[in-house]
Amino acid sequence: MDTKPPIGTTVEDTRRGVVGRVMGHAGPYVQLRPLKGGREWDARTSDLESTPAPVAASSTHSDLSAVCHKGV
Repeated sequence: MDTKPPIGTTVEDTRRGVVGRVMGHAGPYVQLRPLKGGREWDARTSDLESTPAPVAASSTHSDLSAVCHKGV
């Protein structure tokens, strides 16, 4: 990816093999947060790939399903 993705979009950090949500931009880096929540990390735009909406939605859905089935 050559340009910085918009805040709120879901992308894959190919260097780490992790999908995250864009939280911000700082210099040459994009700040990402795991879809399950947690600590943000910085990624270079060259390491990012767009993630199809169904992949992002299924990640969020599976997280919610796990919580519902555990009765938490």
